This record gives sequence, C-alpha cells and structure tokens, in this order.
Amino acid sequence: MLNAVIFDLDNTLLDFMKMKEYAVKAAISGMQEAGLKVDAEKAYERIIDMYNEEGWEHQQIFDLFLTETIGHVDNKLLAAGIVSYRRAREANLQVYPNVNSTLSELMKMGIKLAVVSDAPSREAWMRLYYLNLHHIFDVVLTFDDSGKRKPSPIPFKIALEKLNCAAENTLMVGDWPERDVEGAKQLGMKTIFARYGDTFGTTDSGADWDVDDIHQIVEIVSNLNAT
Repeated sequence: MLNAVIFDLDNTLLDFMKMKEYAVKAAISGMQEAGLKVDAEKAYERIIDMYNEEGWEHQQIFDLFLTETIGHVDNKLLAAGIVSYRRAREANLQVYPNVNSTLSELMKMGIKLAVVSDAPSREAWMRLYYLNLHHIFDVVLTFDDSGKRKPSPIPFKIALEKLNCAAENTLMVGDWPERDVEGAKQLGMKTIFARYGDTFGTTDSGADWDVDDIHQIVEIVSNLNAT
C-alpha cells in the first residue's frame, strides 16, 4: 500500500531552469541599462558558468561577476541587476503543467505529500509561497534541515520519519537520477523520474517509472494501491 509521495522541488514541481534563464538575462539587461558595457550573450554564458562552479543557490553571483568584469563591485550596477533579477524571477516562477491538479488528486486519495530539496530552507519556502504550495505538504525538508545533500540517505530517512511512513510504502519523484533516484533507492523506496524536468538528456534514469507529465503519477499510485 502506497502511503506517501515525496517530491524534489526544482525542475520537478517548478521550472527552475526556465526561471533562472529569464532572471539572469533580465539582470544583465538591468546592469546594461545602468551603464555596464558587456556583450549580453557572453555575460549570460559566463554567469551560468559561475552558477555551475559556485552552486545554483549562490547569493553573491553578481558580485563575483562584476568583480571579474570591471574589477570591483559597483553598487549601482549591482542594485540594478538584483532588482531586475528578482522581478523576472517572480514573474517567471511557475509550476509545470498539471502540478496543482496532481497534488490535489493525491491529497484526495489520502496520500501524504512531502518535499525533499537540496535548496536552502529560505529559498525553498519562498518558492513554495510564491507558487501558493506552502499549505500542501505534510513535510518540507531542505538542506538546512538535514545538513546533507542527496543522494545521501539521511534527508530521505528524516522525511520518512516525519511522515511516519515505511520506505517500501513511499514513492520518490525527481528530475536528477544520480541524486533523487539513487538516494531513494538506497532505502528501498519506489522511484519516478520526472523526465519533463530533465536538463541533462538522461537516457537511462534507473527509476521504476519515467513520466513525461506529472499527472501520470496519479495513475501509477492508483495502480499500486489497487493491487
């Protein structure tokens, strides 16, 4: 009997990479309007490289970019970039199609819902509030709560304890096979690969199911609980 579904957050419930693209491009445009002389396309590529190097949640990425580009942090340029970034982030932070209906149907089926994310607690909660999903989940577990990142089994263990569910009765949904799928499988959880959120061109996820639409989870849960 399946009792709970745990979701990754970024690129599983919300289109994080699309939001990041629009926000970074808006930040560059804002800094250009404030007087920064850069090629927009090259600046975008460099900032994305910096995120890959420093981590996607790095909060001082524009400080680093300005220091590298002009030799120091110009607070006028920095403010223009941050404000433009935040406005674009809020405008483009969206859930994937059918997320709300899927979560609603799972709740009606009596399924407990959780989020296990590697994002910092403040950022994860801000996204959930922006998307009006903050009241949906029984458990929201972030890196700040566990101190470990997936695929460590520790975040999953803590989530299972808080849900009061056994691993074999829990389903994990995520977009990153090496973290979401492998981490959950270590504990014996069933796994779903969110292929719609994949940014790596994964060909073999190793998950029990691959889905192209999050709503397919409803049918999977229904079938599992019908047997």
